[in-house]
Amino acid sequence: MTDNQTYWYAARTFHREREIAERLRRMGIEHFIPFHTVHRERDGVVRKREEPVIPNLVFIRCAPATGAALTRDLGFRMNYIKHRNTFTPVTIPDKQMDDFIFLLNYSDTAGEIIEGEIKQGDRVRVIKGDFAGIEGELVRIKKHKRVVIKLYDTISFAMVFIPLGYLQKIESPAQD
Repeated sequence: MTDNQTYWYAARTFHREREIAERLRRMGIEHFIPFHTVHRERDGVVRKREEPVIPNLVFIRCAPATGAALTRDLGFRMNYIKHRNTFTPVTIPDKQMDDFIFLLNYSDTAGEIIEGEIKQGDRVRVIKGDFAGIEGELVRIKKHKRVVIKLYDTISFAMVFIPLGYLQKIESPAQD
């Protein structure tokens, strides 16, 4: 890693997503915190509220020194997710983060997976349709096969019903 190169990191925020997002925005640091609108009823009144899709988690793109300074020098109340063996912050590859951001910002529509040459556990790339270019792993969730995008041990996002004809088996990436 070079000092000037930037990486994506994931950090636990202790219910401080909005505060951290605002501070990062003011500092000009790229970050991603997906929000969605929820409707809550209280005393017969329905209120709309923006809440994090993934509570207590923020994704930050910065140089390693900047990332360390956020918690050490600038008092950001968050902890980076770290490798189990080395205890160094996990970096998320750009491609995985780009796919993850795209999926969280996209609608729920997709097609159904059909049995075939691609089997559970295979690494796949979507080669047709709105999700073309997305890479993940074919898994079974609640009796349905889905393409799952994994960000290290941080979070997984399951896409629903991708047609087999839209998938291409690929080689697994090298592990850290």
